[in-house]
Amino acid sequence: MNAAIEALARLPGVWRGGELEQAVHEVAPTGHAALDRELPGGGWPLGTLSEVLHDAAGIGEVRFLCGALAQASQGGRLIAWIGAPHLPYAPALAAAGIALERCLVVEPAHREDALWAAEQSLRSGACGAVLLWLDRSLDRTRARGGDYAWLRRLQLVAQAGRAMMVLYRSSAEERSSTPAHLRVCLSSAQDALEVRIPKRRGPPLVSPIRLALAVRPRILVERARQPAPQPSPVPAAASRPLPRLAA
Repeated sequence: MNAAIEALARLPGVWRGGELEQAVHEVAPTGHAALDRELPGGGWPLGTLSEVLHDAAGIGEVRFLCGALAQASQGGRLIAWIGAPHLPYAPALAAAGIALERCLVVEPAHREDALWAAEQSLRSGACGAVLLWLDRSLDRTRARGGDYAWLRRLQLVAQAGRAMMVLYRSSAEERSSTPAHLRVCLSSAQDALEVRIPKRRGPPLVSPIRLALAVRPRILVERARQPAPQPSPVPAAASRPLPRLAA
């Protein structure tokens, strides 16, 4: 009986609940050894959906993944930034080894547009990584449970396209159900980033690990505030009523 259990445990995709999955699958090192040790396979998973939960922008929520993003964009593949709260900062991306010409920025008007753009980016096969931010304010009337069906679709197309799919959400979503194989929670701790892993293929990481991020420019920066455009004055001739055509 024990031999049969051991044989089952050695099958790909099977692991004991108290151990990290050790099956060989494609991963990308994040550049942080302490984090990679806690991730199944020793790196950030490719070809699947992952979630990053946080509440404060600019704490390093993108920067801690730059090593994996740089590898995902190799071979001429694109990185799609969909619905990012701020603009990607070119000098910081270049310093992280991410080719600027490989970055595609998409600014959707609606929540459904953001999800559709993410799905199409994955289906195209041109993207090695897709980063998606979902803003609840884009659609406050969404049906309960509607996100799960969408996320399941993203999980399947990410797997088919062998792309790194990262969804950024509020930490309030930690209790919600998700098809993601990996979910991490981030918080700022002075000059470090604290990372918890409530969901992974193995036991959750309850005690956070601290990642010391190098002092570099933020990856995402706020747009420079521009004065609101003023309407062009209407010429006097244009303000006159149009003549009526005779019947």
